[in-house]
Amino acid sequence: MAKRDRATESMTHLDPAGRPRMVDVGAKEPGPRRATARGRLQLSLSGMAALRAEGGAGKGDPLGVAQVAAVQAAKKTGEWIPMAHPLPLTAVEVEWKLRQRRRIVEVQVEVRTIARTGVEMEALTAVSAALLTVYDMLKAVDRAMCIGPIWLSRKEGGRSGSLRFPDPPLG
Repeated sequence: MAKRDRATESMTHLDPAGRPRMVDVGAKEPGPRRATARGRLQLSLSGMAALRAEGGAGKGDPLGVAQVAAVQAAKKTGEWIPMAHPLPLTAVEVEWKLRQRRRIVEVQVEVRTIARTGVEMEALTAVSAALLTVYDMLKAVDRAMCIGPIWLSRKEGGRSGSLRFPDPPLG
């Protein structure tokens, strides 16, 4: 049996013996939950040109396909993240910003639900899938793309209330 210390006392995904577990949220009242995550993809000049070109790099519209990937990923988060609860999502909104001069694509995904637990993981998973999809669709013309950072920019609802990180918390 693993011994728990103070650092693991607040880790709700560990049982008293230190083994991983899914948190029991059954006693919580359902309520409105909202989370927004953001992420960036740095492109080369040729990558940015392909992104803006009709048909992308020959695979279709990268941002359109990535928008669908974000929604799909948010809905499937409980299958990807072992301790995440499958949640009934009420909305997934995806917004894109192109920072042409810096050759950055930024995506923001807001996820909403009325549930017993938050949707932070759904928002972060959606951003990750969106950026990975753009990467996949442009990799033929840009092998130097770089994904990151990805961060939770806003969370509302639940016991911990509201949090905001408009910029990446670490820099």
